Amino acid sequence: MRDDVRGYLAGLVRRARDVLGDDLAGAYAAGSVALGAYQPGRSDVDVALLVAGPPSAEARRTLVDRLRHESLPCPARGLELVVYRRDVAASGTFEPGFELELNTGATMPFRATYDPADRPAADGRFWYALDRSILRQSGLTLLGPPAADAFADPPPAALRALLVDALRWWLALPTPPGDAPAPGAEDAVLGACRALVRCRDGVWLGKVEAGRRVAADDPDAALIHRAVAARRGGPPPSGPAARAFQRRVLAQVEAG
Repeated sequence: MRDDVRGYLAGLVRRARDVLGDDLAGAYAAGSVALGAYQPGRSDVDVALLVAGPPSAEARRTLVDRLRHESLPCPARGLELVVYRRDVAASGTFEPGFELELNTGATMPFRATYDPADRPAADGRFWYALDRSILRQSGLTLLGPPAADAFADPPPAALRALLVDALRWWLALPTPPGDAPAPGAEDAVLGACRALVRCRDGVWLGKVEAGRRVAADDPDAALIHRAVAARRGGPPPSGPAARAFQRRVLAQVEAG
């Protein structure tokens, strides 16, 4: 882990403990940091906090005030923080189930959501159970019990349905017409690779690592390699090429 990220996470946990006290049951680094795929300037810092019971409205507002970028500057593109009750994290539910969601950063639109019902449906409700599955496999424990003991996977059929929802969400994003490079198409292609690897091989990988694994025996290897190169500044794939690949992966995941 980079020193700036490590220091930031230590400060975040201290502030969370100051606000939540003994109700703070765990803190975990998730996402690209947990998967060893953190890319400075591109990646977010993803954090999950566990609480023993529902925090008060005052505690949630205070936590937002203490952790938002203006109070605790994030060294990454931004912080994506989710607070779960301990029993929800261990239940394997496929529902969002969060007590608080905070997005904040120098180049990230600020958002604090205090109830899953208030999250726009167009933004997707599948992220949370998938993130908890990643945490179970690879979460880095900052405080509390090991992540594998704190988080549970949803049942296999529910996990596959969530992956299908995610793939459909990526497909619904707009792309420019024609065969010109489409900004963001690289993440759509590599996100599809990650979903395929999880469905096929039962393991979560970072997007680039998942892309390389799929490209080893996939007819669209050149497209995938272009998506990987785009993560380092190269031109992304075109929208039509990316969508064709995504649809093929979606059919494979739907077939189980």
